[in-house]
Amino acid sequence: MKLKKQWIDKIPPIIQHDGPKTSLLLRSPGKFGLGQVPQSSAPDRTTSMVCGFCSTGCSLNIHIKDNQAVNITPDSDYPVNIGMACPKGWEALEPLKADDRATTPLLRKDRDSELEEVSWEVAMEQFREKFSAIQAQHGDESVAFISTGQIVTEEMAFLGALAKFGMGMKHGDGNTRQCMATAVVSYKQSFGFDAPPYTYQDFEKSDVIILIGSNLCIAHPIMWQRVERNKLNPEIIVIDPRTTETAVAATQHYPIMPKSDLIFFYGIAHILIRNGWVDGQFIQSHTNEYEGFASHVEKFTPEMVEKQSGISVEMLEKLAATIHAGKNVSFWWTMGINQGHEATRTAQAIINLALMTGNIGREGTGANSITGQCNAMGSRLFSNTTGLLGGHDFTKATDRKKVADILEIDESRIPNEPSLAYDQIIQGIHDGKIKGLWVIATNGAHSWIHQDKYNEAMKKLDFLVVQDMYSSTESAVNADLILPAAGWGEKDGVFINSERRIGLVKKVSRAPGLALSDFNIFKLVAQYWGCGEMFQKWSSPEKVFQILTELSKGQPCDISGIKDYRILDDTKGIQWPCNEEDVSKLTSQNERRLFADGKFYHSDGKAKFIYSDPTPIAEPTNTDYPFILLTGRGSSAQWHTQTRTKKSAILRKLYPESIYIEVHPTDAERLNIQANQIIKISSRRATVEATAYISTSVQVGQLFMPMHYAKSNRLTHASFDPYSRQPSYKHCAVCILT
Repeated sequence: MKLKKQWIDKIPPIIQHDGPKTSLLLRSPGKFGLGQVPQSSAPDRTTSMVCGFCSTGCSLNIHIKDNQAVNITPDSDYPVNIGMACPKGWEALEPLKADDRATTPLLRKDRDSELEEVSWEVAMEQFREKFSAIQAQHGDESVAFISTGQIVTEEMAFLGALAKFGMGMKHGDGNTRQCMATAVVSYKQSFGFDAPPYTYQDFEKSDVIILIGSNLCIAHPIMWQRVERNKLNPEIIVIDPRTTETAVAATQHYPIMPKSDLIFFYGIAHILIRNGWVDGQFIQSHTNEYEGFASHVEKFTPEMVEKQSGISVEMLEKLAATIHAGKNVSFWWTMGINQGHEATRTAQAIINLALMTGNIGREGTGANSITGQCNAMGSRLFSNTTGLLGGHDFTKATDRKKVADILEIDESRIPNEPSLAYDQIIQGIHDGKIKGLWVIATNGAHSWIHQDKYNEAMKKLDFLVVQDMYSSTESAVNADLILPAAGWGEKDGVFINSERRIGLVKKVSRAPGLALSDFNIFKLVAQYWGCGEMFQKWSSPEKVFQILTELSKGQPCDISGIKDYRILDDTKGIQWPCNEEDVSKLTSQNERRLFADGKFYHSDGKAKFIYSDPTPIAEPTNTDYPFILLTGRGSSAQWHTQTRTKKSAILRKLYPESIYIEVHPTDAERLNIQANQIIKISSRRATVEATAYISTSVQVGQLFMPMHYAKSNRLTHASFDPYSRQPSYKHCAVCILT
């Protein structure tokens, strides 16, 4: 796209342009400037940085020619991936080259008009005028933002602070609500803080590895490679309704009925307690509420659990015996647990198994939630959405004062209660309470549960802003204003991966056209909103990182020992916590786990057994809708809504172009469905067409549809865990229309 000269001239001096034009690399810096970018021809070089897809946090060597990234190889020295990369990592540069990149702001003058190119000046003026007018008429609670786990931590923090402290927004949440909210709440309630305790080294140190609701081979293939490096000949146990790729590779598979998992784990606890297979000393010294839990699970007999889960008494006894026989047992879970109607209690049932057997704090052990997005952990700690910056609490006066003092802002600017959750924001739009929405680096029009209802909400807004790399996403095409953003590889910052490792992201490529890093967009918004002075010290991502290290001091996630980006490069990433004393103890292995001292984060230093009665599934099957629909990851070449992975011609060859649905052969024969036949699947919300894939990977009466195709979330039922507010994507009732 040819850039209009008058737009280039009107790029405000407070930001440095991220695009290719030499004339744009530096405007008059003033007191908000970011300094000059060298424009001389640079020698070819290689640098390493963390991948921008999943939470594994692999390091990739980026090969640079003439100041532009041209190729990728895996980093053989990084303790995460040790020279390995999945298909997405190998192709990570391709999404940056797509021809549908957003390259200039686009504005819709009214709902009936088309999006038109405008300058950044016009875009910012409209942003300020529209949102401030809504707030003036309907109050601060009438505007909200939905953020992401895909941008760097410094940008997340800037957005959360800008929106809540600068612009007065009361409500903002992130798309990490879809993947990790359950783990966050579970850890907070059980351990006293959101604290995944493990290191990837534990995959190699366990003699019993239990994978729950996790198709690790597909969703986190590099972690599966770590399992394969295990020299202990471990028992690999998969608990999953589907016979996934991971289940096929396991030594034991427990194909439980969907959403019977809470009952299932209470039943395993029952057997362990009945047989005396618990670590009484650990329980007494390091936990609370065990007696109540032991009493609670008495009724979950093997016979009762068999009826509910479909797993025989003999197999239940075998699993309990395997756990007891293990010296170092690790429990790992992902979305099969987190995305459920009683997900928090289910995750805590897994945590309880680790606690009662003393399998935590030692190598090869742990109750280990595997994160989804590349920077979901950064979002959990520093996005300032439902939790205050640095793992603090909006409801605690001492926390608000600490944050206000460090940021040098009036404490009254900090809300004294947490934000509405994602689903509550969407409902607030339906109810007419929220009139303006700012969506950053996420695609809810594809990914949110009960998609049609979500899209109905977007049409009810007075003003919708979408800030994204692409102008073609399902969310962007319905926006009133599109703000073009730089992507991974076009900006600096840090990601925090599943094992709490902080790793660097670097600018190795130029953003196209007038696209700006999210960081610079937030600087623009602050200036136009009139709160730029509040963020004067937030002059660069590294400066913000240093502010975040100060905010974290004294917290379980203390990273005050990391003084600059250089140490992250030198040490190949650092796991939190890392205060000044911890820095001096870092070894070349640089892998550390939590709770080695048996101390947790509750005030008494003990963990809690948390439990409650199971609740009915939100949408049971019946004669009209007799099938259970499961959704999840389709292949290692696909990522979420495919906004980026579909830009790679190589990745597109590794997965089906159109949506498909797995059907058991018995059901296919009964309904006269042939392989590759287009069939209609209907829920109470919508009917969609998909290609039938006849497979024994699903059980009779169950169907599986990958989440990467937009149609799948037209079918899903909007039910939510009451504690984490995470959507239950893993179960809804459907029928096949014949």
